[in-house]
Amino acid sequence: MTDRQNSCIASRRKPKQARSNDLVSAILQAAIQVLAKEGAHRFTTTRVAERAGVSVGSVYQYFPNKASILFRLQSDEWRQTSAMLATILQDFEKPPLQRLRILVQAFVRSECEEADVRTALNDAAPFYRDAPEALEARASGDRLLQAFMQEVLPDAAEPVRAMAADLVMSTLSAVGQQFSETPRTDGEITAYADALADMLCAYLDKLAAKTGQVL
Repeated sequence: MTDRQNSCIASRRKPKQARSNDLVSAILQAAIQVLAKEGAHRFTTTRVAERAGVSVGSVYQYFPNKASILFRLQSDEWRQTSAMLATILQDFEKPPLQRLRILVQAFVRSECEEADVRTALNDAAPFYRDAPEALEARASGDRLLQAFMQEVLPDAAEPVRAMAADLVMSTLSAVGQQFSETPRTDGEITAYADALADMLCAYLDKLAAKTGQVL
């Protein structure tokens, strides 16, 4: 991707009035529908405008190109994921491993419920994945998990905690994506997420035991 492409992924302007907010919401909803139906490679600004029932010029008021629309959809997804991470991992009234289990269940269920759009966004990632905005959006989730590992493994070396955070996030993303590629029942989702949580909790238990800690 060129620097020129990277520099054009941000929204052109922010809506300031209720009517403008409604227009942007309609554009984004239409974009989700087009993405789910057509996929990333057939996703165009014209198709989004047609689905939203507005002119292409109206879309361009807020989004300079299709990459900026895709990035906005992905950014919204990242923000939702970060909010979910924060809500669950920072619920300090629950023990750490219980929080991790709740997170795994929520993450896997979310992957399955929004599988079509997530798959298409992954296909669209080359349009924006190296942009500074994208790197920062992903980093916020990483910071939350690193703080959780600091709490769970306070006596472990920093490289160990960093590897644990990376492994948990990478495993959730990769396994969740693979599992959600096939339609699943509610029971299948629960059973699969429980098994995945068992694996991750056992891994953290083992790391904690090496420092004499019991989780």
